[in-house]
Amino acid sequence: MSQSHSLPAVFSQLDVSAGSSSHRATSAGGDQTELLRDVLAAQDRTNELLEELVAVMATTHKQRSQELHQWRSANPRLSESCRQAAEVLSRVQVDYLDRMTDEINESAEELVDAEFVLNEFVDRFGPRLAHLNGVIQVLSQLSSTPNAASQADPA
Repeated sequence: MSQSHSLPAVFSQLDVSAGSSSHRATSAGGDQTELLRDVLAAQDRTNELLEELVAVMATTHKQRSQELHQWRSANPRLSESCRQAAEVLSRVQVDYLDRMTDEINESAEELVDAEFVLNEFVDRFGPRLAHLNGVIQVLSQLSSTPNAASQADPA
C-alpha cells in the first residue's frame, strides 16, 4: 500500500560548505545586531515618553497642591471644619469597619458557600463604605492640615 500524498517539509536543506557558512553567520549576526538596535531605539522612545508623562503628572500634582494651599489660606475656618469633620468620620469609619469585620467573621462559612449571602453583604456594606471613604478623602484634602506628601512638596 503506497501513500502518494505529499507531507509538508519539516526540515529544510542545510548548506554545510565552508564558503557559505561564514557568510550566513555574518548575515545572521547582522540581522541580530539590527534587531537589537531596533529594540534599543524602541526602548529609548519608551523612556522618553515615560519621562514626559512623569513631568506632566508632576506639574499637575504641583498645580493641584498649590490650588489646595490657596483654598485653605482663603478659607481657614472652613478648612478647620473640614479637618474636624474628617476626624469624626474617621472614627465612624473605624466603628463601621469593626462591625463589618465582626459580621464577616461570624458568617464566614455562609459568605463562602452561599452567593446570595455574599451579595447581600456586599450590597449592605459596600456602597456605604465606598461613599464614606470618598467623603473622608475630600474632607481630608480640604482640611487645614496638609498630608505628609504635601508638606514634602513646597507649594
